[in-house]
Amino acid sequence: MRFQYLIVVVMLMSIGCSTNERTTLVWQKSLPKVGSQSSPLASDLNSDGVLDIVIGAGENEYEESARGVLAIDGVSGDIIWQAPCKDQIFGSPTFNDINSDGIDDVVIGGRSSQLYALNGLNGERIWQYNPEKYSSHPILKYADKNFYNSVLVPDCNGDDIKDILISNGGNHEVFQHVREGREVGVLLVLDAKSGAVIASDTVPDGNETYMTPIYVEQEDGSKVIVFGTGGETFSGSLFMARLEDLLNNDLSNSKVVASEEAHGFIAPPVFVDVTNDNVFDIIAVSHAGTMSAIDGGTLENIWKFKIPNTESSNGLAVGNFTGDDTPDVFTFVSKGKWPWNTGSYQIMLDGLTGELQYIDSVGCPRVSSPVVCDLNNDEKDEVVFTLDSFDCSGFTSRPPKKVLSRLIAIDFEDQKILTIEQSEQVKNIFTTPLLTDMDNDGSLDIIHAYYSHSENMGLLTFDGMIIKRTRMPVEISTPMKWGAYMGSDGDGVYR
Repeated sequence: MRFQYLIVVVMLMSIGCSTNERTTLVWQKSLPKVGSQSSPLASDLNSDGVLDIVIGAGENEYEESARGVLAIDGVSGDIIWQAPCKDQIFGSPTFNDINSDGIDDVVIGGRSSQLYALNGLNGERIWQYNPEKYSSHPILKYADKNFYNSVLVPDCNGDDIKDILISNGGNHEVFQHVREGREVGVLLVLDAKSGAVIASDTVPDGNETYMTPIYVEQEDGSKVIVFGTGGETFSGSLFMARLEDLLNNDLSNSKVVASEEAHGFIAPPVFVDVTNDNVFDIIAVSHAGTMSAIDGGTLENIWKFKIPNTESSNGLAVGNFTGDDTPDVFTFVSKGKWPWNTGSYQIMLDGLTGELQYIDSVGCPRVSSPVVCDLNNDEKDEVVFTLDSFDCSGFTSRPPKKVLSRLIAIDFEDQKILTIEQSEQVKNIFTTPLLTDMDNDGSLDIIHAYYSHSENMGLLTFDGMIIKRTRMPVEISTPMKWGAYMGSDGDGVYR
């Protein structure tokens, strides 16, 4: 495993409040053989006052690994614990103190029906989902595919522990445009302490699902969930339902809030108030690249935006990019048709109107997502993400010989792309960076990952990864709202 590493100090804008400080590498951890399609989140697992990192991992698809879930010490980068997997763990962690010991435990899942609750202190398994137990159940017999990210919902069974909302679906063995083998997706509510199924139902349109559901309690007390159906080449819809209906094992009253022909909804949507009425609205992007804002009260469409001949499996980032009182949205869309996408657009839309405020076309398609922080204390946010550059005219059809991977920021005010660091012959198609203050010293830390690449290696092949903690001279004066995949809390809600 060979990594060519270079820190590029960003001097193109006034970062933070100190002009003498520099961007520095705190630590980096190299791990042979493994890779990740997960994104990191942080919690203090060893009670030393510094946040630690949890990320899903594994080797190549269908391969077992001793390193399916990694807990990494925030101070040193050393492994605190690791948990095995039978296939890739591509989900990101959900933190929940299941055993009431004052340390967050980890709920995380991935391919081949893997879903685990792990003790945050030592990585020991608290429970795992067993699909064979439900093989004759009329609903749960379909929940034998992939588990996506979970989100917490209020305690549903009276044990004072928040419970788990999650989806199961997808069949990676089925070729595109082939309907046979695409089983209906399932939504489940699980008891966080035992993993027992509290409630479940299939999605109402009978389609597959690849989407992480999201949950929010509205100002009037209503508890709502949003979930999506369909795939890269099959139609689907975005639905809103009451949590109460799912707890009654019946999603038949779910309301369609957006639909797409020949494409579904894969990337998780976000809850964010863009109508300034104290009601969470929904912003989503379909795999066809159509971005929609839906009024959370009336369920009417607020705006739509689409660039022709684009697609998207990328999550959204929400922030204050234009300087008004309404949050805005940023994402990537890929040129062409999956799996032969040939490039990428970066787009920022005004959250109130849906009007295009920024567009560029740099780098190649990716499935990772952007994160948000005000890097220069001008009261407007920048976006941070990783960007791979190579000959992407064929993307996944042939391995590129050379890859340059950069961690960059976009300053919308000055219309600048700012390189934080760059590395050659590494790639990052999947992992979203984490922006946080690891040690509560008031400065920004970035947790990010790269994956080894050689001339004859496919883009989706793993043969080693490196995880880094980089400190930037950026003062964190207020909590970041969108510093991780699906937001700083990992739940898709912009608060």
